[in-house]
Amino acid sequence: MNLLGVANFLAILSLVAGTGSVAVIALRLAAATEAAPRRWLASLQDGVSPYVLWLAWLVAATAMAGSLYFSEVAGFIPCALCWYQRIAMYPLAVMLLIAAVRHDLGVRPYATVLAAIGAVVAAYHVLLQRLPGLPSGTCSLEAPCTAIQLERFGFVTIPVMALIGFISVLVLLWIVAQPDEEVA
Repeated sequence: MNLLGVANFLAILSLVAGTGSVAVIALRLAAATEAAPRRWLASLQDGVSPYVLWLAWLVAATAMAGSLYFSEVAGFIPCALCWYQRIAMYPLAVMLLIAAVRHDLGVRPYATVLAAIGAVVAAYHVLLQRLPGLPSGTCSLEAPCTAIQLERFGFVTIPVMALIGFISVLVLLWIVAQPDEEVA
């Protein structure tokens, strides 16, 4: 598969995951005040909860594979912020796989720390790409953090994909994976 095919595939996956995450967050907010969204959220949780760790792992593993493809196959040189995002995503993929195999939702606090740190770094990276005048002490001339090596659909860059991945993991672990908790 060529670079554009992989890039389009990963960008579409990111958009689907991002849309799903936004929909779940909106449903969660609506469930706080209305009965119908509460029932929909409970139904979603009942249907997805048995697979939520596998879904979170799939998101993290896909992000990890995508980053490896872009650097090792496509030849993109990762910038410093890309490396920090990898430092958060790669162990997250391993941690979520172990938790999924063991059916251990106790991983949520630990995975949350990695996903939240990764999301903050990715959000800052997105801002740097869109507003290159922001201060960036981590940029290098060889691999500047402001460079957009790939962009699909006019806005989906590699850091946008990473940000959506981190947010999707957080949404799966904290909104969808609540089978024993009362929905607000």
